[in-house]
Amino acid sequence: MRTKPVPTLAEVRKWPATVGVPDAARALGINKAHLYELVKRGEAPVRVLPLGSRQRVITASLVAVLEGA
Repeated sequence: MRTKPVPTLAEVRKWPATVGVPDAARALGINKAHLYELVKRGEAPVRVLPLGSRQRVITASLVAVLEGA
């Protein structure tokens, strides 16, 4: 099974306002299970919007983290 390549910052900037945890994890270069665990503990480096049982990462916060802000 092939994994998707890590997106560039320019690509992430073009993403929708929110993305799923797996895409955010890929952009951060970490395992999605690890990001889910960080979200669960309230320690995620990005802002997360809970939508029922789903979690959406706010793309602007992801961009900020990737920029080192």
